[in-house]
Amino acid sequence: MNSVLDLPFTALQEALEIEGLNPTHATKVFQFLHLQKSVELPPKVRAWLAEQKQFVLNEVRSTPSGDGVTQKFLLQLPDRQDVESVLMGFSGRHTACLSSQVGCAMGCVFCATGQMGFRRHLTTGEIVSQVYFINEQLRARNESPVRNLVMMGMGEPLHNFQPVIDALDILTDTRGLCIGHSHITISTVGHIPGILKLAEVPRSYHLSVSLHGVTDEERGALIPVNKRWPIADVLEACREYSAKRDQHVLIAWTLIAGVNDSDDHARRLAELLSGRDIHLNLIPLNPTDGYSEQPPSEETVARFHELIRCHGTFPVTVRQKRGIDVGAGCGQLAS
Repeated sequence: MNSVLDLPFTALQEALEIEGLNPTHATKVFQFLHLQKSVELPPKVRAWLAEQKQFVLNEVRSTPSGDGVTQKFLLQLPDRQDVESVLMGFSGRHTACLSSQVGCAMGCVFCATGQMGFRRHLTTGEIVSQVYFINEQLRARNESPVRNLVMMGMGEPLHNFQPVIDALDILTDTRGLCIGHSHITISTVGHIPGILKLAEVPRSYHLSVSLHGVTDEERGALIPVNKRWPIADVLEACREYSAKRDQHVLIAWTLIAGVNDSDDHARRLAELLSGRDIHLNLIPLNPTDGYSEQPPSEETVARFHELIRCHGTFPVTVRQKRGIDVGAGCGQLAS
């Protein structure tokens, strides 16, 4: 354990018991840590808690988007490395986009985080603390706390599997923030071992899997780890996930002008995915300094969407753009 903030409730009970303290105090300790709630605790428990490593994430920079509902935060970790998190406002709710790693080992060519390379995993406490920081900003504005979470920030969440799952256990715990399991989406480049492990987790989290190419050659040019986890294997893992969790899988397709946005791509993609329990999400490319290609025109995006709708047997939507002007969009986060 790096910090007491890393401990889900059952692990917190065990930690108290190991120290010879009554585990019945775990509920109050948990509420003190994760709700910043004033609680009455015996002196020995307070003394133990005072000895435990705790921390807060320090704001380096806050950048509001011109859209008026998106804000990007650059946050400093205890070792002085930085990550970015994003707050997005929607009608009646707030969504937080969280990072799981500093950098990323997956190397997706159009992604600013992938262009950084991998530096380290975030701890459970560093993941949950992003939500606490964002909720503090909302509290200062007299606005409601975060209701939805997307693990779509910096890093590959399933490459940092257990700290991410522990963080979500803390954030969904009814003794804490009590965010609904079904209000959480975990995004992956197609990390097959992680997808199969996630299928065994008894939680109704949504899974989003990046595809971006119809053939292994096309996908491999954008996502280097396709060599390790090719399309057929990724789609089989998605099928197993859907069967075990009784949920559809979100398939993400980043539309890149002249690369994967043609009528032929649309028809082949519709054929590849038809009959599967999926929902396709089209994402026009968000520009980054390290990738020279551009997003398609609005007309091309609309035509691609219509071709998929006509030829496919599954729902398809175009992701709403948020925070692109401040580098807060999908694939734009870096530090």
